[in-house]
Amino acid sequence: MPSSSNNNRVLSGMRPTGALHLGHYHGVLKNWLKLQHKYQCYFFVADWHALTTHYDDLSNLENSVWDMVIDWLAVGVNPGAATIFIQSQVPEHAELHLLLSMITPLSWLERVPSYKDQQEKLKERDLANYGFLGYPLLQSADILAYKAGYVPVGEDQVAHVELTREIARRFNHIYGREADFAEKAEAAIKKMGKKNAKLYKELRKKFQEKGDDEALSTAQALLGSQQNITAGDKERLFGFLEGSSRIILPEPEALLTKASKMPGLDGQKMSKSYHNTISLRDNPDDVTKNCAPCQPIPHGSEKPIPVRQKSARFGSCIRYTRMTKH
Repeated sequence: MPSSSNNNRVLSGMRPTGALHLGHYHGVLKNWLKLQHKYQCYFFVADWHALTTHYDDLSNLENSVWDMVIDWLAVGVNPGAATIFIQSQVPEHAELHLLLSMITPLSWLERVPSYKDQQEKLKERDLANYGFLGYPLLQSADILAYKAGYVPVGEDQVAHVELTREIARRFNHIYGREADFAEKAEAAIKKMGKKNAKLYKELRKKFQEKGDDEALSTAQALLGSQQNITAGDKERLFGFLEGSSRIILPEPEALLTKASKMPGLDGQKMSKSYHNTISLRDNPDDVTKNCAPCQPIPHGSEKPIPVRQKSARFGSCIRYTRMTKH
């Protein structure tokens, strides 16, 4: 469990590099629709991230940003249940990225598995720059700026969350050290009240002496509920549970999505099969014409999945149908 009082907070973003397709809907947006009612969710348009690979063409970036937000709303992302924002409108993202770049070893970024893979996939672009190398660090800044407890990702993105955890640990080690840390932590414990102070110490002892993870989780929850200690004291006490420095930036956990890609094919691969990426905004009749011939959906079979006013059935082929009652 994340060592933070904000362990119920989820952060996730999407790059506005073009029209959203079915891969985005089934791999990301369907998951968001569930998460927004279970967690404190922050969903953002990652327009700074779009520049890491499309820095030389900004002609359609602004339109893509707003089109993306409209599509989110259309599929059911609720601004009353989740916070929606644009990355570049929050300068702290760029500021924290700059600060983290001062302490992050270059080798950490070079070893991210997706770095060389993406270079190979996008070899037609000139990506020999820091922006592309450092995009996982910008992701870390996105997450750590909100002290998010969980980050919904597919298996291919778990390494990025692990990098974020390492960076948070390094940041806390460098900037969370205090010469009188133990004395300040003990003083903070007393502010919790006798009953809570005693419970905190017992849980800390169980974790440090016996490696009891349940005791750690309980102690973290106890700290998260405290209203009579300052944010600085909470940072000290979170750190005091596990080591000898303040937890300024909590380490997030990867929240694995059930399906990081559509069954069978993702939206991008469809473009190779059908010579047309199937967008969420495509007219159902136009998509049917462009798809390979396939068997009709039997009456009474599983109901279509709504995406605006259309649906999809997956198998050896893809077929769009208008929404009908079964």
